[in-house]
Amino acid sequence: MMEWVRTVCLVLWAFTFNSVAEDLKEQALRLMADTPLIDGHNDLPWQMRSLFNNEFNAENLYILNITHTNIPKIKEGRLSAQFWAAYVPCDTQYKDAVRQTLEQIDVIHRMCHEYPEVFRFAASSQDILDTFEQNKTASLIGVEGGHSIDSSLGTLRTMYQLGVRYLTITHSCNTPWADNWLVDTGSEPEEHNGLSEFGKQVILEMNRIGMLIDLSHVSEKVMNQVLDISKAPVIFSHSSAYSICKHKRNVPDDVLRRVKEKEGIVMVNFFNDYVTCSVNANISDVADHFDHIKKVAGSSIIGFGGDYDGVPRVPVGLEDVSKYPDLVAELLRRKWSEDEIRDALGRNLLRVFREVEKVRDDLNGTKPDDKPIPLKEVQNPCRTNFGYKETSSSACIKSLYPLVLALALLSNLL
Repeated sequence: MMEWVRTVCLVLWAFTFNSVAEDLKEQALRLMADTPLIDGHNDLPWQMRSLFNNEFNAENLYILNITHTNIPKIKEGRLSAQFWAAYVPCDTQYKDAVRQTLEQIDVIHRMCHEYPEVFRFAASSQDILDTFEQNKTASLIGVEGGHSIDSSLGTLRTMYQLGVRYLTITHSCNTPWADNWLVDTGSEPEEHNGLSEFGKQVILEMNRIGMLIDLSHVSEKVMNQVLDISKAPVIFSHSSAYSICKHKRNVPDDVLRRVKEKEGIVMVNFFNDYVTCSVNANISDVADHFDHIKKVAGSSIIGFGGDYDGVPRVPVGLEDVSKYPDLVAELLRRKWSEDEIRDALGRNLLRVFREVEKVRDDLNGTKPDDKPIPLKEVQNPCRTNFGYKETSSSACIKSLYPLVLALALLSNLL
């Protein structure tokens, strides 16, 4: 008799649990139908480079199934707007970073051109809303890593003209003007005490042109310096809470509070190593980061920054971009209000974006900053120095002259 009662209770519990889960999922989908889900960081363009060398014509995003992201998954995940990362590795610094970054920007534009029924290129907060009304995925560009501009404000401005709407100040290497997060681990030396003087110029020029400043991947000192000097709110496009997982890619509580004061946003990363500081994680662990950020600084600074296709491990329950509704349902299960959910889905990012655009408009008429980085801070064998007053010759020619002379002498001997 007791065994029969236990069986009945288990069946009733399972039925109730499944019923509640279905109700939460339905509520999540309803919220996502009236508020755009905006994700801060997806590395699908890099997968196009690393897997196919950007031979985009040979691939089909409807059937591609070796990535976290494809068109059916995007539709199932209700992904309304995505900042696609134009990322190139730190190995390109001082070499061909600008070229390779331009090629990644090209991939994103080509993706929108190839699948106009799915993607619409977006370059403003209003573009996101207009695309949402068309039931398409707004496609924005974020350049991941300051090395991609080759210490050039002219390159920064040109990338903005090509549609780039955020720059991640560093990736996992120092630039000639900013220190990256590895400085805080002790594995790389601090070179600039955070930002150099030119680094501060970059921040203010981003304010002037209306480009979002992304502080994922920077050192903690850079986080605070940018928060001090930026005239506009900042973003962390794919970072989580340091108090939950003490990884230097995450955001400390004191910085979370400063982001709140600056009216910025932290878009939570799904990479297991940043979620639990281990190789294993699940959807509940990710929700813990949402809860902690809300507790410390409120729901107004939270967003989604999955980092799909840029990481080797993602949590159980968040295996690909189709799973966003399940995370929303988990937040609802944790008693997040519908208003808080709407904020995290997209209203927070839209607010930040609009304020960045307002700062740009307020600075309309301000001349572009045309003071270049000092030559001594960027001189290297692969960089010419035309225009600098210190010398009229090129660093590359100088460094290669002994080799050229040696080859000439050798040819005379043969």
